[in-house]
Amino acid sequence: MTKPREADLYPPIKAFLEQQGYTVKGEVGAADVVARRGVEPPLIVELKLGFSLALFHQGIARLSLTDLVYVAVPEKPGKRALRDNVALARRVGLGVLTVRIRDGHVTAHADPVPYAPRKSAKKAARLLRAFDRLQGDPNEGGATRHGIVTGYRQDALRCARFLAVHGPSQGAQVKAWAEVPDATRIMAADHYGWFARVSRGVYDLTDTGRRGLADFGGD
Repeated sequence: MTKPREADLYPPIKAFLEQQGYTVKGEVGAADVVARRGVEPPLIVELKLGFSLALFHQGIARLSLTDLVYVAVPEKPGKRALRDNVALARRVGLGVLTVRIRDGHVTAHADPVPYAPRKSAKKAARLLRAFDRLQGDPNEGGATRHGIVTGYRQDALRCARFLAVHGPSQGAQVKAWAEVPDATRIMAADHYGWFARVSRGVYDLTDTGRRGLADFGGD
């Protein structure tokens, strides 16, 4: 199968729009495809062989001519990539068409309408909980040498500091003295490889844990 060209997208797109009553012409001015239907505003389609920043820039530039702007690409495997690109197109007011090259079938995934994002109260609450749990501002805007410091990691570091000083200890003791309510659960889960269970309910610090303290300023 030969590699598709942008020109291969034009006949299916033209037929798709003509079925909806448009008169369609290619390469009009700077636009790849222009369609007109009665006294309605013109419809523009920009053709590319794949999603790219250049394609979105091109489509956004055409919004200065009309609100009806689509980007069109060949249909490809991978639903997640398509979904993410459709979401991006919606955010900037562009419609999305894909063309199945083998038979010219055109699918409309989004129409060019003003974007109104839906807010998620659950995600916002989760973000605020993470903010409140994080002590100080340890990540310098995302730039960290050893990884992002989360509230969970800060709790693990407090447990590790306690064990570094006091040696093997009961989870309840670490909880009370280090003021980490989830100390036992954190040491038992051992997501970072910092803790070792030495007996029932008793945990000690591993060599990896000592390196973690050094990496994250555990003094």
